Amino acid sequence: MKINSMYCRNQLFLAWVMFILCQIIPIPVKSEEADSLKRHRLSHQLEFNLREGYLLNTHPFFGGENKFNEPMRSAGSVHLKYAFRFDPHSRWGSQYPDVYQGIGLACHAFRNREEMGVPWSAYVFQGAPITRLTPSLTLDYEWNFGVSWGWKKYDPQLNPRNMVVGSKMNAYINLGWLLNWQVNNNWRLTAGVDVTHFSNGNTHYPNAGVNSVGGRVSLIRTFGTHAYRTSTEARRKARAEIERYFSYDVVLYGAVRRKGIIWPDDRVLVPGAFGVAGININPMYNLNACFRAGVSLDAQYDESANIKDHVVGDDRTAENIRFYRPPFREQFGVGLSLRAELVMPIFSINLGVGHNVFYRGEDLKGFYQIAALKTSITRRLFLHVGYQLRNFKDPNNLMLGLGYRFNGR
Repeated sequence: MKINSMYCRNQLFLAWVMFILCQIIPIPVKSEEADSLKRHRLSHQLEFNLREGYLLNTHPFFGGENKFNEPMRSAGSVHLKYAFRFDPHSRWGSQYPDVYQGIGLACHAFRNREEMGVPWSAYVFQGAPITRLTPSLTLDYEWNFGVSWGWKKYDPQLNPRNMVVGSKMNAYINLGWLLNWQVNNNWRLTAGVDVTHFSNGNTHYPNAGVNSVGGRVSLIRTFGTHAYRTSTEARRKARAEIERYFSYDVVLYGAVRRKGIIWPDDRVLVPGAFGVAGININPMYNLNACFRAGVSLDAQYDESANIKDHVVGDDRTAENIRFYRPPFREQFGVGLSLRAELVMPIFSINLGVGHNVFYRGEDLKGFYQIAALKTSITRRLFLHVGYQLRNFKDPNNLMLGLGYRFNGR
C-alpha cells in the first residue's frame, strides 16, 4: 500500500488556536477555591516592552544570500503585556508570592519586509525572581511561549531565497534574565538579556528556524497594594509546608510533520504530511512546591519513520517519489526518559532526555529530547504543548495533547 498523505496545514492552525484559548479562558475551580479567590484579590500590571537583538547567522539567507545581497544582523520587537499576581495570603500566593503570569502581544521587525514579512505574535508568559539583590532590586527570569503569524514564507516562484521560513504561522519561544527595579509601589523598570526562537515544529519545510540574542527594557505599571518584597525565609517556610509525594502524569498527544530524506546525497522533501501519535506515562516525585522529577515511559507512532527503506521504483525526485508503508514495528518505538519539571501556578515546564529501548530502523535509533509546557485546566487535567528533538540537534515533531495527573494535590 502506498503512502499519499494529505497536506493538513489547518490542523496546526487549529491546535495553536486551542492552545491560546486555553490560556485566556478562566480556569475552572472548585467552590471552595472560588470562595478563596473572592476573599483574596489579584493584583495586576501593564507593561510596555522594547527588545532589540542580534540575528544569528544560522543560514546563508541571513549571511547575504537574499534579495538585497546584504547580511541580516538585527531583529527588533515591541510588546504590550498584561500580567497578574496572586494575593500572598491565598493558597498559590503563599507558595509563590513573587510569581507573575499573563498574556502578551508583539510586533516583530527583521529589516527585510519583502522576504520576511512583519510578523506578530500572541503568547502567554510567566516570570519570578531568581534572587533578591537589594530590598528593591531582584534578578528575575521570564519565559514567553505562543504563536506568531504574518510571515512571508518560502515560495519557489515568489520568494525563492527565503529557505528559512516554510509557513505563515510559527511557534514563538523566548527566555530572558532581567534586573527588576521596584521604583515605588506602582512603577517598576526592568532591563536584561534574552534569546528568541521561531519555528514551525517540522510541520512545514523549510524549517531552519529564526534565532536571535539581544537586550530588552520595560516600563511596568502595577495596580494593587501587595507587598512583593517577600523575605527568602518566608518563601522557604511556605514551600517547606508542602509534603513530599508521588504523582503520576499520563499524556496523550498527536501532531503532523513533514519529512525529508537524503537520497543518495541530496535532500529530498517528501510530498504530503505524516501523522504522529504518542503516550507518556510519567511518575513524578514532588520534592517541593517548585520542583518534581521522575522517569517516563514514552511510546510513539510516527507515520514517516523509516520510509527511506521502502521506496517504490527508481524515480527519487520530490515530485514523484513514492513508498510502501513500512511495517508497524518500524514506525513504533518505546523509550525511557529522565524528566525534570519546574512547577509554578497554572504552568509547569517539563524537560526530558530519553532513549528508545524497543525500536527498529535508523529513524528511531538514538537519544531523544523533550521540552513541554503544561497548562492547568483543572487541578488534575492539563494541556500539553511539547516539542521533540532527535540526538540533541535534529527537529522531530510537535506533541500537542492533553494530560491527566493522578494523585495531584
